Amino acid sequence: MTFLTLQADQRAEVRVYDLDAGEATVVFSSSSRFVEAPNWRPGGEWLVLNLEGGLVRLRADGASLVEPIEVPDALVLNNDHVISPDGASIVVTARDGHLYRLPWGGGEAIRLTPDSDPALRFKYYLHGVSPDGQTLAVIGGGLDASGAWVTNVYTLPATGGPHTQLTDDAFADDGCDFSADGETIWFNSEREGRYPGHAQLFRMGIDGSGLQRVTHDDRVNWFPHPSPDGRHVLYLSYPAGTTGHPPNLDVELRLIDLTSGDERVIDSFVGGQGTTNVPGWSPDGRRVAYVAYPTT
Repeated sequence: MTFLTLQADQRAEVRVYDLDAGEATVVFSSSSRFVEAPNWRPGGEWLVLNLEGGLVRLRADGASLVEPIEVPDALVLNNDHVISPDGASIVVTARDGHLYRLPWGGGEAIRLTPDSDPALRFKYYLHGVSPDGQTLAVIGGGLDASGAWVTNVYTLPATGGPHTQLTDDAFADDGCDFSADGETIWFNSEREGRYPGHAQLFRMGIDGSGLQRVTHDDRVNWFPHPSPDGRHVLYLSYPAGTTGHPPNLDVELRLIDLTSGDERVIDSFVGGQGTTNVPGWSPDGRRVAYVAYPTT
């Protein structure tokens, strides 16, 4: 199994940006561990990150080293995971294409997603959970009738069961997450791009209605994450011409003020894949955790 690794002159930095202070603090740094995709546990004490097919936790104030979370040996994870709003469990995406629920402390995994036709090679990628904890926002990817790989936005009961498809087109969709009131889903899509790979941000109702484009620039914009207080949306912005969401590019972390519509860059660094694939907001919506991969 192949995992992303750090280059010889590179380190992984878990940063926490404080909106009130207007600055970021490094709470963990490693030149050997490629940690990815931090979630913030309700209560504000812990961050959960992906590490080489498993999960680790880290105190959000940086007062501890990473601690492993027990994951069944047969389960190899990618970096798409969320923490339930009550903090009792972690829902993860495995490389077998299914979603599983783990207790907060780790242990037995319960599969949430149904089997599909093997010929379709359908896989689920988890990106968000509704504020009431009842629904998951996922990307589903599979082969269409022509054999092309197609991704769309779906919702799924958090207890498991059949999915509901919200988009249905040939454009690449990804990074879906719920608004603070649970009434809107944000995602990135290439549906109105000016060139291949030109992803922009969109939002729509939880039934797929009222589709609206939000960003209108030449950059490639991914992974929108609304804040829990309903005031902001954080997203990752790649240079124009980027295809997909690769690692090790000069990226910007951007913040949209949902009241004024103003937008600003809060950090610039080498990053991309692993930086903010999943919701990284603190419970109060005043801080956000992400990973930068600077070189020295």
